[in-house]
Amino acid sequence: MPANRLSKCTSPYLQQHADNPVDWYPWCEEALTKARTEDKPILLSIGYSACHWCHVMAHESFEDQATAEVMNRLFINIKVDREERPDLDKVYQSAHQLLAQRPGGWPLTVFLTPDDQTPFFAGTYFPDEERHGLPPFIGVLHNISNAFHEQRADIKEQNKALLRAISQIDPITAGKAVPLDSTPLETARQQLASGFDETSGGFGSAPKFPHPSSLEQLLRHWAATGTQDPRSLYMVDFTLTRMALGGINDQLAGGFCRYSVDDLWMIPHFEKMLYDNGPLLALYADLWQATGKSLFKETALNTAQWAINEMQSPEGGFYSSLDADSEGEEGRFYAWDINEIKPLLDKDEYAHFSRYYGLDQEPNFEGKWHLHCRSDIATLNSELGSTSEQARQLLGQAKQKLLAQRSLRIRPGRDEKTLTTWNALMIKGLARAGRLLENPELIAAAQRAVDFIREELWQDQHLLASYKDGKANFNGYLDDYVNLMDALLELLQAEWNSTTLQFTQELAEILLERFEDKEQGGFFFTANDHEQLIYRPKPFGDESIPAGNGIAAFVLSRLGHLLGEARYIKAAERTLQCGWEQLKQYPHAYCTLLKSLDELLTPTEIIILRGEANALTAWHKRANQHYAPRRMTLAIPSSINDLPEALALKQPHGDCIAYHCRGTHCDAPIQSLDQLDAALSHSEAHPSQADQQFDGAVGSFKRFRE
Repeated sequence: MPANRLSKCTSPYLQQHADNPVDWYPWCEEALTKARTEDKPILLSIGYSACHWCHVMAHESFEDQATAEVMNRLFINIKVDREERPDLDKVYQSAHQLLAQRPGGWPLTVFLTPDDQTPFFAGTYFPDEERHGLPPFIGVLHNISNAFHEQRADIKEQNKALLRAISQIDPITAGKAVPLDSTPLETARQQLASGFDETSGGFGSAPKFPHPSSLEQLLRHWAATGTQDPRSLYMVDFTLTRMALGGINDQLAGGFCRYSVDDLWMIPHFEKMLYDNGPLLALYADLWQATGKSLFKETALNTAQWAINEMQSPEGGFYSSLDADSEGEEGRFYAWDINEIKPLLDKDEYAHFSRYYGLDQEPNFEGKWHLHCRSDIATLNSELGSTSEQARQLLGQAKQKLLAQRSLRIRPGRDEKTLTTWNALMIKGLARAGRLLENPELIAAAQRAVDFIREELWQDQHLLASYKDGKANFNGYLDDYVNLMDALLELLQAEWNSTTLQFTQELAEILLERFEDKEQGGFFFTANDHEQLIYRPKPFGDESIPAGNGIAAFVLSRLGHLLGEARYIKAAERTLQCGWEQLKQYPHAYCTLLKSLDELLTPTEIIILRGEANALTAWHKRANQHYAPRRMTLAIPSSINDLPEALALKQPHGDCIAYHCRGTHCDAPIQSLDQLDAALSHSEAHPSQADQQFDGAVGSFKRFRE
């Protein structure tokens, strides 16, 4: 059978369906016109390439000739990659929530009326035969088609109600400005604490997701209280320790999987997503700075190296994801048999490795072992008579041998499209980790990705969302613009580049021009020149990636204070005003927006350093020495003169000088490193303080501290 229309698409997910007997269309005007002309409902299927259950439904139904015949006869079939078209995914996930009265997911299966693409029935995965209380897919197809043709009036009335409901999802302002205060910050702290898993870290029960935005908020809260809230630091420290030592973290090559299927962070769903690893990389670097614990620095570096080694393309951009499956089995690439490990290691290596990773216990994954730390260095020393240095060396040697052996296996599929938002999250993580860990390689990798975006995804003053095989596609979304701005501000703190600042300003102006809701405040997910859909989302709540409105408010606040641009600060304030009612009720679901609230209530501490190279390096290092999340430091060489007015006024003087500002207030220039040290110490959280606060912590946590 010849390939269908999806063979011409750049999305690897769509290409996976190119040989289906289903007469698939991508989302396009041709398909929508055909549905209207033939008066057939649209079957919209949304998924992504690393989605396990998407593959299952494809094998069971979309590759089946009998099912395809029914689909082709009764429907116009459209397949969408949710990573390329998050606009469509947001719209129809919201519709699923309203129609099914429960959260959606992937694969998302939605049936639309042909005239206006309004959904009248929605579900997720449907099996090929009745199973787990779910009806067989082919039966669903017949029932939906019959309902569409026989109950048109009822469907029309339902659609009217749905469109009214979906238009009310996003927040609106109360009609007048309300005073913003810190109440949501305290409430979020309480809400997050109430959901904390005391036994294994994280929030709630399995499936257990990392939630880096929530953890970052707790870490910032600890710092904001002047380190008088050790409980917040403990929740972050304990969670990230358990994750680092758990099976959700690839113990051999680094990189975190999407989530854990158990409470212990032991067995993950094995897909690795770029958008998880960028924020986690930044968070581990922050926590190392806050605590000084080597595990967090090691984990950050391993995550960064995984991203550079396995996910960065020769062109500089980062690929999207690695599949959970290889050779048709989930986790096969990562699982081990003892009989495979023993011949690879010498006696001492195996004794330490097997004890550390629990190979002397029952298999933990389908009769095999997925590596998950079951012991600690102190126990190895006690039981095997080794020193800490010897134990670490033996474990390191064993890991390298297993990694070499694993490299010979058939690897999981890699989705090699480059997404602007996900790249921005990794750029930020690399730039932040590179700066805090003093690792220029990470900063250089981040810069290569920025150069790639400017070369391939920035066209005619438009940011594009996706790139593959030499072709960039789709107008950029809110998340693309604001996350890239956030990443660029982070990169500027690592290494000054006037072009980077100019690019950030260009993006900010487009953001205000094309995305801002001038009436209600906040920002729409799509630009004002985007394809018109049944609903124009304005997302405020954090999902798998930080909320676009939260990032928008944060970067506009910082950029506005940096450049003295009141328009940016006012747009940030209007965004918070728009989301204020939701922020007051459920602040733990809006942690990214909380970060912008925090920095509007307590304006960003901005440090501008001007000086010669050697002195500038020392002063910059001091400014980055301790955890200070509200601080933004820019080290601008004396030779730079192409600066916007607010920065140009901060002239170099002598070997180095520091301009120390908060909000609209600046102190007298600082002309010695000792003066800078004294000025900065008031807003910093020190590792020594963190260690003192953990005295007397619960015993289950102590063994992971080494």
